[in-house]
Amino acid sequence: MQKNIILTGVGGQGTVLASKLIAAASMNKGLPVMSAETIGMAQKGGSVFSHLRVGEGVRSPMIRCGTADLLLAFEPAEAVRMLPYLKKGGTVVVNSHPIMPVTAALKGTDYNGTEMVEYLREHTEHVLVIDGQKAAAVIGNPKTLNVIMLGAALESGALDFLTEEDVLQAIRQKVKPAYVALNEKALRYAFSLAAE
Repeated sequence: MQKNIILTGVGGQGTVLASKLIAAASMNKGLPVMSAETIGMAQKGGSVFSHLRVGEGVRSPMIRCGTADLLLAFEPAEAVRMLPYLKKGGTVVVNSHPIMPVTAALKGTDYNGTEMVEYLREHTEHVLVIDGQKAAAVIGNPKTLNVIMLGAALESGALDFLTEEDVLQAIRQKVKPAYVALNEKALRYAFSLAAE
């Protein structure tokens, strides 16, 4: 078994923590894991992405274009930017709510993410679109977006080597104790979104 996963978003959305949760859950099962992250502009709302490879025979953390099994995207434009990494038949799980880039905001550009989501649907066989902003509002905290998206990917079958309990265990290991219950709630809520 080998899985190549790209996680992408912008600074502040929890992309790196989501990657660490998948890695921890995988390692707890004895699966080899390699990862690499680009987080240079994370503090300024810039692009953030993680390459995560799980399974036997992994020798490098970097994923070649056209070989990712899953693209887990917290922002629609970032999903389109990373789409070349997805293999034919791969899965995209994307948050429909956009984060307007500073350059677009300064120019007064109207960016609502709709065109990006449509592009993903036209160019990908398996796309699961989640309204992450609405889901996080239901949970009561916008910082749960990463776990909501992770839960949706898990429920979709794109992370079929992990179970709910595997991810819950990783949350208990990697999340500050004060936020564990909130993130457990977010994970469980995500299952209902993916099933819709």
